[in-house]
Amino acid sequence: MVRQAVRAALFILVTLLAAGGALAQPARHVALTLVAESDRPAAGSDVALAFRAVPQPGWHGYWRNPGDAGVPSRVTWTLPAGARAGGLDYPVPSRLLIAGLMNYVYEKPWALLTTLRVPAGLAPGTRLPLVAKLDYLVCTAEICVPETQTLTLDLTVGDGAIDPARRAAFDGWRRALPRPLSTRATWQRAGDRFRLAVPYPADASLGEAWFYPAAGGAIDYAAPQTVTRDGDTLVIETKAAAEPAAGEVAGVLATGGGTGLALTARPGDVAAPRGAEGVLATALAAFAGAVLGGLLLNIMPCVFPILSLKALGLARSGESAAHARREALAYTAGVMLVCVGLGAGLLALRAAGSSAGWAFQLQDPRVIGALLLLVTAIALNLAGLFELPTPQFAARGGAAGAFATGALAAFVATPCTGPFMGAALGAALVLPAAAALAVFAGLGLGIALPFLLIGFVPALRARLPRPGAWMDRLRRILSLPMWLTALALAWVLGRQAGVDGMTLGLAATLFAAVGLWWTGLRQHAGRGAAWWPAGIALLVALGGVALVRPAPSGAASAVAGLPGAEPFSEARLAALRAEGRPVFAYFTADWCLTCKVNEKAAIETATTAAAFKQGKVAVLVGDWTDGDPVLGRFIEAHNRAGVPLYLWYTPRAAEPRVLPQVLTSGMLAALPGER
Repeated sequence: MVRQAVRAALFILVTLLAAGGALAQPARHVALTLVAESDRPAAGSDVALAFRAVPQPGWHGYWRNPGDAGVPSRVTWTLPAGARAGGLDYPVPSRLLIAGLMNYVYEKPWALLTTLRVPAGLAPGTRLPLVAKLDYLVCTAEICVPETQTLTLDLTVGDGAIDPARRAAFDGWRRALPRPLSTRATWQRAGDRFRLAVPYPADASLGEAWFYPAAGGAIDYAAPQTVTRDGDTLVIETKAAAEPAAGEVAGVLATGGGTGLALTARPGDVAAPRGAEGVLATALAAFAGAVLGGLLLNIMPCVFPILSLKALGLARSGESAAHARREALAYTAGVMLVCVGLGAGLLALRAAGSSAGWAFQLQDPRVIGALLLLVTAIALNLAGLFELPTPQFAARGGAAGAFATGALAAFVATPCTGPFMGAALGAALVLPAAAALAVFAGLGLGIALPFLLIGFVPALRARLPRPGAWMDRLRRILSLPMWLTALALAWVLGRQAGVDGMTLGLAATLFAAVGLWWTGLRQHAGRGAAWWPAGIALLVALGGVALVRPAPSGAASAVAGLPGAEPFSEARLAALRAEGRPVFAYFTADWCLTCKVNEKAAIETATTAAAFKQGKVAVLVGDWTDGDPVLGRFIEAHNRAGVPLYLWYTPRAAEPRVLPQVLTSGMLAALPGER
């Protein structure tokens, strides 16, 4: 610690001497402006102030904790009698390593925010002169220059009106501030290692995470940090400070893209991040779960008919054992290639910041429409309407046909889900990429396993029923689960694209079915080139499906959660209260673990839904995931620094009741009975 302090002191001293005559120059390396959100604040109110800083190219300023070198900014106020200014709020910083010293800096324009309390009882028109002396340090990679600027601003007591452009500017600056994390984190020192456990939902997106301590004594600033996701917890591990402090540790967890969470961590036990053995054990467990989940997928209505006919086709072909093994391997390769390909696409989307999950492609109604065409074509083929090598590639095309059948089975399986899949694929999303892809390969192996065993175990092939007329009857019976799958896809299409989108999808399906029927007639008549009606019809149908678009989100204005829930806005709240309705308003965020637990355990339950429906309770949901400043101001107005926030409005009460941060369904169900 002493060596580090000496290095920092020498760094500043040398750079100050190197600045030489630059210290005497009036030119500033950072342009500072003092701005008020309202030029006419009301008496007795708070008005936001901002120090807008724009550095010259190559120069940088410092965060509240500058790191190994540098000093924080300091402001000295001269204010009217009775006025008070709060502390400075800093945006999320970035890192700059110079000569082995880690600096927490701002290299692009930034703003420091504070709040001015206007004295009560002042008459409109009273002048409020503000004087702020700001001392700060600016540096390049070679030199540092301490600078001082005295900024003045004249406000006038008025009605508190805010210009829309000014509000937009302040909202942008507020978005750069770290959002407070209501749940406490935990830290532990183990030898020379510092570990920090932060509650963070497993399905919340996360960019490049980094922990910035608000003060010294916690970590070695320049040491690398490793971030591990362990379920609903982030574990950050790095080298501890040489002379550690005791008690709580405060700081900011940067979550990527200039966003961050302000947190306070108390001492406690933090499990070490899983090493290679832990990751291997988790990956093996997830792989086993994926294999079992894939195996069970074979009994789903979207896969079972294809598997059954594939197996019976192999028995009917009467080929050698070597041929059976080749087809089994080709089928398995087709299945696994599709599963690994979809898994790789999913991991790429999540790496780009998306919160996509398994079957992510099904979020696009055009993919649903294409699947509807495919499943309908398979159902018509099984029903005997036409003969095309749709699910029976193996009997006609050897290994290439078996590969195509496997790919088809895997792709058609994506709308289905089954036991063990959720946990296995959920684990895959927090594993390293190579291990995650192995889990997706395990899913493919599970889907292909029955046919793989039939191909490699002669005793199983011998137990298959002898070919006969019953196979045609079974084939038609197996069309029924495919029709059920098509019906389910049509319902999903309607949910995603609305009535118009579903109508277009069904029209395209009908057109394709007519083309396939025509092809079947030509086949039964023994005509050549019998496939061309189906080919043209399918191309036109796919063109129609490509025109399907998601239903406008604004049309429903519904949000996830309780039935009838609406996005929060103060205007909507006022309208509902004017109608005399009770209102439950809750504020949440994807990164808030307490919020998610309350939503699943108390809010989004049948008990709460029934009680709210009987009591005609309106539900408003404020999503603060992106740090919306409008919601932020509303939350602050209720004396909360962050989420969760739960408010209960009754028609007779002027102010809402602030509910506890831990809810139960019984607590919420009792609310409509209150007077």
